[in-house]
Amino acid sequence: MENISRKELINSTKKIIIKIESSTLTGHDGKINTDFMENLCKQVKAIIDMGKEVIIVSSGARIAGASSIKKWSRKEDINYKQALCAIGQVELMGEYRKIFLKEDIHVAQILLTKDDFEEKNRNLNIRNTLFTLLDEGVVPIINENDTISVDEIKIGDNDMLSAHTAVLWGADLVILLSDIEGIYNKNPHKFNDALLYEDIDNIFEFKEKISVDGKSSFGTGGMETKIEASKKVTKYGCNLVITNGNSHDAVLDVFEDKSKYTLVRGLDNNQ
Repeated sequence: MENISRKELINSTKKIIIKIESSTLTGHDGKINTDFMENLCKQVKAIIDMGKEVIIVSSGARIAGASSIKKWSRKEDINYKQALCAIGQVELMGEYRKIFLKEDIHVAQILLTKDDFEEKNRNLNIRNTLFTLLDEGVVPIINENDTISVDEIKIGDNDMLSAHTAVLWGADLVILLSDIEGIYNKNPHKFNDALLYEDIDNIFEFKEKISVDGKSSFGTGGMETKIEASKKVTKYGCNLVITNGNSHDAVLDVFEDKSKYTLVRGLDNNQ
């Protein structure tokens, strides 16, 4: 039996996570890109109007903090990094709240660590909070709690935070907004003949073919972590999309199949 079309599969999803990288959320000046936020808000509203539920996983706290207190921007001490995240979370959520209220959407902040997913009672509490917020039409915005995270309790990357959240919530689709269109056979920034893989049935079998190279200028979200996130969520039947978040209407274009992107199918969604 042939695979159902990408557009049909994606539009059949109901529970969607959108992950935003720091490099997508911030402009060339290092400040929060409010034009991107405005466009994201309109896309989220359109998806909700389709009868779907949306969770946002958002990076950007440290960069927002650094742009707010510029004299700390080059401080590499862990205490300053965590302090910048504490300042930046206020800046970041203030912008999300202001912009999303224009579409009459309330947002809520949830900050998590690895322990929250591994400890049974915390795990249950997160689920209950997410379901309550979504039932009431509130969009949860999740980030790692970088103000207290150390190596022992750090998830390490918001690609994996999105994957953990997807499994916890039972998501149908994770959309990772990146700085490239998806998974290539080689680095497209270095090789003009790089080939985009648009539809992957089984990421475990496919991984051997992939040459992973390089990271973006902000954050730790290289392609390797996106592949690891794919491996985690597809085991549970969740689909994952990687697409270029710098494109206008990047999320909606995935639903319309108008843009280049990689779809990694959930392992029970291959037929």
